[in-house]
Amino acid sequence: MTARLDIKTIDVIAPNFKRRLSGVTATIVRLVPLQAQSIGIASFGAGLPKHVPCVSLWQVLTMSRRGPSGGPRVWHARRNVEVIAGLVLRWLLGKKLKLIFTSASQREHTWMTRWLIRRVDKVIATSRRGAAYLQRENTVIMHGIDLEGFAPPPDRAALKAELNLPAGLLTGCYGRVRHQKGTDVYVDAMISAINDNGLDLYGVVLGRATESHVGFERDLKKRVADAGLADRILFLGEKPVHEMAKWYQALDLFVAPQRWEGFGLTPLEAMACKVPVVATRVGAFEDIVDDGVTGALVDRDDIPSMTATLVDWASDIDRLQQAGEASRARVTESFRIQGEADAITAVYRSLL
Repeated sequence: MTARLDIKTIDVIAPNFKRRLSGVTATIVRLVPLQAQSIGIASFGAGLPKHVPCVSLWQVLTMSRRGPSGGPRVWHARRNVEVIAGLVLRWLLGKKLKLIFTSASQREHTWMTRWLIRRVDKVIATSRRGAAYLQRENTVIMHGIDLEGFAPPPDRAALKAELNLPAGLLTGCYGRVRHQKGTDVYVDAMISAINDNGLDLYGVVLGRATESHVGFERDLKKRVADAGLADRILFLGEKPVHEMAKWYQALDLFVAPQRWEGFGLTPLEAMACKVPVVATRVGAFEDIVDDGVTGALVDRDDIPSMTATLVDWASDIDRLQQAGEASRARVTESFRIQGEADAITAVYRSLL
């Protein structure tokens, strides 16, 4: 059970209103313990690990109207329902709160989201593209990565053997298995790269298909089997979060074929492990991947282009190695998690 903090010492509350693991929950789990080293911050909600500083719902409901310093507390919401909860606390229970909303969306907002955004005190966007859809002043703070947790492997070949993965050139596509994530684009491109272009290439699909997407995953497995590649393109399901780094470390090339993405951490996680990335031009991928240097960018839904790019990169081992070095250097320079934590904490302090 997660230890509860004394709400009297807490200046910032970062709620988590979703039980299942999601990108938002992962962000809270990564950031809150780091931010707690410099500011009084806690989360609350279901499914949070023990190391995340937490308070209970009862503590939130019964906390004093003002924060520890006699001024406001900050309520940092990352979902609409969390903004609504903050407004209820402020308007109905009289809590002195300053509300922040982080938006990862890269499309026109619903009327409800627009209405909520107009009522918060600060807005953070996770990418420049997402910021363009916000009809008010905002601060762009892109996600960062833990460079100690995600680091290059000492011996990639040995790690492949340890994980029972093929010893040959290995690509990977990680994340939820669904149409939005473009898993089918990856599978079709891999089938074509191997069967039509004769590449000695292997692939790993890692991630869970939720109930409504099981049929989609079943169809992909059938395509692979019908192509005679069941032993070359592997579906290995979902792996524990704490084991993910080594699954990136085993790869020679990572593929992010999403059709839509709010931000997308997987390319950063791969690049931190010295793995170059082929990604679609969605989310923050154009800000992350340096086309031709740390990997390549292709248009979404463009399977011929994805195939040609896979063939191009997988045919040049020296280029892959150089791009891997450049990938680690890029993440180290521009996407440290400490930088993200410090930038968000600075927004908190501006309201406190």
